[in-house]
Amino acid sequence: MAASDHQDTSRHGTPLVFDEVRWVVQIRESLEEDATGGDDDDTGIPVSVFNVPRALQVHKPEAYTPQFIALGPYHHWRPELYEMERYKLAAARRAQKRLCPAGLKLDGLVDQFKRLERRVRAHYHRYLDFSGETLAWMMLVDGAFLLEFLQIYAVAAANDGDVAAGDGKALRRVSSRMQHLVDFTGRKSAHNLILRDMLMLENQIPLFLLRRILEPQCASTDESGELLARMVTGLMRELCPFKMMEKFPAIDAGKHAHLLEVLYYLLVPKPAAEDHAAEADAAHANHQDDGYDIEEQPVDGGDAEDEEQKPAAGWEYIKQLLVTIGGMASGGRIRYPIAFVVKAPWKMLTVVPGFSAMKQPVEAFFMSGADGSVRPRDPNGAGYLTRPPLIEEIMVPSVSELANVGIQFSPTAGDLTTIAFEPKTLTFHLPVVTLDSNTEVLLRNLVAYEASAASGPLVLARYTELMNGIIDTDEDVAVLRRRGVVLNRMKSDGEVAKLWNGMARSVRLTKVAFVDRAVEEVNRYYNSRWRVKTKRFMRKYVFSSWQVLTFLAAIMMLLLTTLQAFCSVYTCSRWFGAVTVATAD
Repeated sequence: MAASDHQDTSRHGTPLVFDEVRWVVQIRESLEEDATGGDDDDTGIPVSVFNVPRALQVHKPEAYTPQFIALGPYHHWRPELYEMERYKLAAARRAQKRLCPAGLKLDGLVDQFKRLERRVRAHYHRYLDFSGETLAWMMLVDGAFLLEFLQIYAVAAANDGDVAAGDGKALRRVSSRMQHLVDFTGRKSAHNLILRDMLMLENQIPLFLLRRILEPQCASTDESGELLARMVTGLMRELCPFKMMEKFPAIDAGKHAHLLEVLYYLLVPKPAAEDHAAEADAAHANHQDDGYDIEEQPVDGGDAEDEEQKPAAGWEYIKQLLVTIGGMASGGRIRYPIAFVVKAPWKMLTVVPGFSAMKQPVEAFFMSGADGSVRPRDPNGAGYLTRPPLIEEIMVPSVSELANVGIQFSPTAGDLTTIAFEPKTLTFHLPVVTLDSNTEVLLRNLVAYEASAASGPLVLARYTELMNGIIDTDEDVAVLRRRGVVLNRMKSDGEVAKLWNGMARSVRLTKVAFVDRAVEEVNRYYNSRWRVKTKRFMRKYVFSSWQVLTFLAAIMMLLLTTLQAFCSVYTCSRWFGAVTVATAD
């Protein structure tokens, strides 16, 4: 092999040949060329097409790699995707015919794209190792196909979502060579495959290039912008997994880099920095008037005082115990045993031999208070929003467990910011989400884009973690489906549960104020229920604790020994015999 040629392999296994001479020529030309004007100014253009983070891709690579069609430079050279190349070229030829009445040719658009080379390259994170002319032709051919495919969605948007009215008109505008691929009703698998690949992060084309292709075909620049906006709006209405509102908002395609970015900011509107800060600060003010207020206590309050306790404090504890018993005893019997157990001065009792083993279980069970309030040392209690995020931070009961304690689920007609828990009505509000064969790929690529582009909290990733937390089984999905939160277009509820349980992957830990506030309030209510406390106490301190079982066995042996000693002095058979005779009668 010549010294100037080195064989390499791309991340997808495609052989690459690196030509050192050509590389030096490209670098020299790039550095020496003069500025060509505003069109080629890449200043301030952020990267918008990223490599999928390895932490996400490794778990399900097929969800991020196009399987049917390549759009843009990242996957263009993969031979298994070249089957669609003839349809791209056919779309380009039809675009050229539409330019002929205006006296234009595709060569003229290629020249424009070549002048925009630096601006195009600025959108891509990966270095594009081919010439500007190659890049221009690639964008033109792929863009022509994409625009022809989007025509049906422009008609649907013009009919304000009336698909039935716009469907036939749309298909008549599509070439007969494309009709076996295009089907707005979704009955043809090829149509869904194209939709899936169109929204992958590594398969994006800058929207400003699509508008440049449309401009010669329209009467004015404004008309081309409106036409592209209708196309994008119709596509977003079809693909958006959240049915947010009856009248879908119009989208300004000129404000976004590509289709996936449009969908992301439709689901996660850009918040003002001050609003986000205020939202985090307000998380602690939501603890009143909710039916189970938190009584703030110092963390570990008093536990460190045991060794330094003065002797007089012991008499104070005895006094408190006597006052408590006197106040709760009526008619020679204790009226409220549970209240006594809760209010008993456990610090005094735990110094008695044998009771020290009971200190931790009793505190874990009763220190949350008889009224259901929880203490800050609870990992899901107060201060949850102020701590830094930990691995698997969202710990929340499943839908079935929440339903068993009276929590209802209510669908919202909004975006992700509508997630909330209403304590007074015990209602967990969640946006309506539609799940079909493309939803997992769509959500995974949105999460990948967010991980690469978002500088703030990972809102969408946090939402997927929440859904993964509350959905464990197909029964959880069934509850949400019956409540209208989940619209299931997949094979079964089990498929939906599998989808969400496989989505909990993130490249970094994050907190989102409105999501974490809802989780905190749900956990606070759930943990305050006596049945939950009892079940958790029995599982942790009874069934899995040999110390407690040993203590209970010792108490039982002590009682039996006392009874035996008592009966050795007194004749117990008289009382037991009388009881036996009375029972027989």
